[in-house]
Amino acid sequence: MIDKEKWQKRFREILSLDSHPAHIAAGFAVGTFISFTPFFGVHTPMAIAAAFLFRLNKLTCITGAWVNTPLTVAPALILSHKLGQMLLGLPPMEISFSSLEWSDLKEHAASLILGSSLLGFAAALVGYAACYWLVIRFRKKDDSLAEITREMEEVGEELDE
Repeated sequence: MIDKEKWQKRFREILSLDSHPAHIAAGFAVGTFISFTPFFGVHTPMAIAAAFLFRLNKLTCITGAWVNTPLTVAPALILSHKLGQMLLGLPPMEISFSSLEWSDLKEHAASLILGSSLLGFAAALVGYAACYWLVIRFRKKDDSLAEITREMEEVGEELDE
């Protein structure tokens, strides 16, 4: 079951990070992109690696990697496959899989990777905008966070304190 209090605490931690809102949102967006890849079981390690590689916040990147939940994985996978097939000019073919392991999905690799990349990119753009907006909105409620955010936006980068 989903622990609502745990998720609320995690989101409060993300929204109050001492970092530029764009930096927070970028980590979330990269994680969101990763969550749409068909490489199930390695989303979290991929998010950690991306956070190190691109110098993003690990918490936001990992949280973004968990956006595609067990409830949405199958529809996203099917949509990715259909989109990939259409873009590759392949005839419509139903996807069937007994598990989410790569060995069961690899025969559909080209269409899955292409489709999931496009869906992931679109979801990352939406995730970036939503996360940025939420950080700004949350910080406006706290005078000290609002001032720091305003200064960061003026300077265009994080402030050294």
